[in-house]
Amino acid sequence: MAQKARKFGAFSGVFTPSILTILGVIMYLRLGWVMGVAGLWGAIIIILLAHVISLTTGLSISSIATDKKIEAGGIYYILSRSLGLPIGGSIGLTLFVGTALSISMYIVGFTENFLALPVITDFLNIQTVSVDNVRVIGTIVLIVLIVLALISTNIAIKTQFFILGAIFLSLISIAIGFFLSGPAPDSVAPEVVPPFMDYSFEVVFAIFFPAVTGFTAGVALSGDLKDPKRDIPKGTMWSILTGLVVYISLGMGFYFFVDQQLLMSDYNFLLVIAWVPILVIAGVWGATLSSALGGILGGPRIIQAIAQDRIVPSILGKGQGVNNEPRNALIFTFLLAEIGILIGDLNVIARVVTMFYLTAYGFINLAFALEKWASSDFRPSFKISLWIGIIGFLACFFIMFELDITAMVAALVILTFIYIYISRKNLHLDVGDVWPSVAASLLRKILTAMHNKKLNERNWRANILLFSGGTVNRPHLIAFGKWLVGRHGLVSNFDLVEHKSSKILYPKSEQNVEEETLAKVEGIFSRRQECNNIYEGIETISATYGFSGVEPNTVILGWGRKTAEPLRFARMLKYLSDLDMNIVLLDYNVDNGFGEYERIDIWWRGGSNNGNLILSLIKFIRISYEWRNATVRLLLVNPIDERQVLIEKQSREVLANMRMDAEIKVINNQFDKLSINNLIRKHSSDADLTFMGIPDVVEGQEEEFIRRTDELYKDLGTLVLVKASSFFSVLHIGDV
Repeated sequence: MAQKARKFGAFSGVFTPSILTILGVIMYLRLGWVMGVAGLWGAIIIILLAHVISLTTGLSISSIATDKKIEAGGIYYILSRSLGLPIGGSIGLTLFVGTALSISMYIVGFTENFLALPVITDFLNIQTVSVDNVRVIGTIVLIVLIVLALISTNIAIKTQFFILGAIFLSLISIAIGFFLSGPAPDSVAPEVVPPFMDYSFEVVFAIFFPAVTGFTAGVALSGDLKDPKRDIPKGTMWSILTGLVVYISLGMGFYFFVDQQLLMSDYNFLLVIAWVPILVIAGVWGATLSSALGGILGGPRIIQAIAQDRIVPSILGKGQGVNNEPRNALIFTFLLAEIGILIGDLNVIARVVTMFYLTAYGFINLAFALEKWASSDFRPSFKISLWIGIIGFLACFFIMFELDITAMVAALVILTFIYIYISRKNLHLDVGDVWPSVAASLLRKILTAMHNKKLNERNWRANILLFSGGTVNRPHLIAFGKWLVGRHGLVSNFDLVEHKSSKILYPKSEQNVEEETLAKVEGIFSRRQECNNIYEGIETISATYGFSGVEPNTVILGWGRKTAEPLRFARMLKYLSDLDMNIVLLDYNVDNGFGEYERIDIWWRGGSNNGNLILSLIKFIRISYEWRNATVRLLLVNPIDERQVLIEKQSREVLANMRMDAEIKVINNQFDKLSINNLIRKHSSDADLTFMGIPDVVEGQEEEFIRRTDELYKDLGTLVLVKASSFFSVLHIGDV
């Protein structure tokens, strides 16, 4: 019969490992020092501020845990499934390093107390305790704990109950010691040393903060819990609240019953004041070793989960036995923890660990806030306010900034590099992350704001309906549309398929088209749609597509020179004009294409709003890589030669208002009276792209409109014919 994996409940799997880590090395060896250095109110502010972060983060984790299935990896699993693998992996690696270094912190704390006992130093024949002594003893202790974890996670967790009992007895011994020793001499008089005289608030906070990070010890064992959705919130919140009560009570006891100088000068002062000192020793050893053991159990499971998502080498993701024990990850954790032990200074390690945990906790709160705000699928049974996550996120990064802005920037730079590295691996999860929901929520707010704000010519950008017939048939139209939107506008590229018999050729699920040439082009979307008649399809889409805030404002088509239905084409243009849309028709010259992308000519024929639209379009075209060095010429036909100076002046004013750089060429035509076709052929035959306006289509004169336009613009290279909507104001240049 196969052996069943052992699972743990809220008390044994979450509360016990969490509270043992919370009531650990900082409580026994640094809380008294914090009270001595910071004073009563300074220390209480530090304790409360630290617990603001732990409480908000604990609440955020609890809420997420009751919505998602939390598997192995704990906080990493939460972040990666909420914020995606790149961000989740970056923070997960940070959290793993922080956990590994916290193991070092607990073991160094144990070693400090261990070597403070005369019986130990006499036995080991140590005259003066040095950093090297701490390194040697710490390494031995680390190896012993690693071996214990290798033997059995179950045994390691069972030892925690005995340690919890030892901590409880040590606290009783300390409390009785307070009453036996009586009030401290300086508790009824001004403090001997003013608060924060020798150490800043930031330094003291950084050293204390790891005391409140223990609640993640239980979350890290999420894969070994019977019911993570129930066990994590219950065990996590009880451990945080219990720790808060103990730290406030114990800290006030230190302040009122212990001499300030003793608090500041002796990290092991509890051995002096305790009723039964050996109980304190048992508590210190039990707390520090169990905290280290908690990190040894939790850290490998974080890196194992990261490896199973293919972010780090898969060898770290392999597990053994029915409980999938992360043996390889445990050895790697040992190596990182040993680096911390070689540092040998508890204060230094504590400050490094603080920065790592603050970063991770900040993003945990961010993950909850984004899920709560944006995700339509976020329905936790443990409900809290969105502001909990926001406050926790802001508090974390505010404290990081106050503690060490250089370290904060360095941490964020490292996270950015890790994020880029993971992003380039193009890893994907079967479950979605929160970012599509965030984008949708932002889009909703942005669209609402755009709807309520009036657009003006200065911030106009093209929102284009492009009827290309597919990129294979008319790649020049696609390229032209891309130039017009640049980095700002939108293109909806419709491939209309005329199919007179079938009602539905392409269902909604098949209308999206992944054009290979457009796959990575921002702001361009392709759709394939069936219609009974191409012209009716264009008219229907133009009239109905889009919604308030991002309504299409421009239609791009090929000029229908070869259309089999010129009358219907002209009527369609009339319909689009009646819709008050900008119409842009590209008359593409197959032989010349877009030439050398060196010169753009604009033909301006009198007062109209077409010129205003043309200048706006060229502004975007010149941003493109192809046309970035192109020269723009503004050509104006002048039927009355005397007005040349006036026309040039007005042209310069128009260009200045549009902030356009262009050459101005006034063509006097009073005596030659050449046709516009001949003038364009004479002056723009070598232009790579020529813009000009087109007149209105008059109802009943559609055929005449097509005939005259074909005759007017034939054989002139690649032309862009423009009809502006009423949005653009009329620009008068002379009375021509």
